[in-house]
Amino acid sequence: MKIVREHIEPDAESSFRLLFTPCITDIFFWHYHPEYELVYIEGANGTRHVGDHISRYEGSDLVFIGPNIPHLNFDYGVATEPKKVVVQLKDHFLGDAFKQTPEFAAITQLFERARFGVSFHGDTKDLIGRQLAQLPELPPFERLLTLLRIFQQLATSTDHTLLHGSAVTSSYNLQEQQRIQRVSEVVAEHYPRKIEIREVAALTNLTEAAFCRYFKRITRLTFTQFLNQYRVHQAQKLLLQDTTVSEACFACGFENLSYFTKTFKRVTGENPLQFKKRLQA
Repeated sequence: MKIVREHIEPDAESSFRLLFTPCITDIFFWHYHPEYELVYIEGANGTRHVGDHISRYEGSDLVFIGPNIPHLNFDYGVATEPKKVVVQLKDHFLGDAFKQTPEFAAITQLFERARFGVSFHGDTKDLIGRQLAQLPELPPFERLLTLLRIFQQLATSTDHTLLHGSAVTSSYNLQEQQRIQRVSEVVAEHYPRKIEIREVAALTNLTEAAFCRYFKRITRLTFTQFLNQYRVHQAQKLLLQDTTVSEACFACGFENLSYFTKTFKRVTGENPLQFKKRLQA
């Protein structure tokens, strides 16, 4: 599995991109992009995987994701034919003038919260879902006004949960993106085996010490922490299926069950068996 940087352009004569029912249920699309993304999906039970957060949604889901947060397409593996609306906005959608306008203060705060990834539930989810479904039918100006009203409602709603463990604020330059991409590809392809730091340091043309400093600065994690988090996320996917805890442990590169359980709990807040039982329930 590789993480893909998605290239996004606004629709013609629009400041954002609108996708209506773009179903790719058979593709595991683990990706990121520098744009904000508002997603509503209805008529499906699926997996919500945003950053370091993995959970299940039932019936429908509404999520607002900030720039550069890795996430999985919400319709992956869905057996039904869901309806989905996706709104994608450039990072500068809220320009300086917008941010300095008092009337937009709540929306500005919403966009900051989106850097954690935010899911909405309850009445808010249903209300916003209906409004998003009407966007394709509106002319461009009314579509923009409706979108701003939607953001204001989301900004003032208490029906929300932050998803990602920390705010993602980095906007890497090209060289840093390429380095992180190479490291991510090695981890994605070889996580079931032991990966030495000298191996990934060589890929980035850095000494081991320089690589460790660089990686911690970019990701705020040591490479071992990053690798273990990735392995735990893979284990979570296996546990969502019929895989046993022991099978998930060794399939994801952990050398013993005790260390796997300890690491899993440190990353997710619960042990593997609790995670499996909770999602099955």
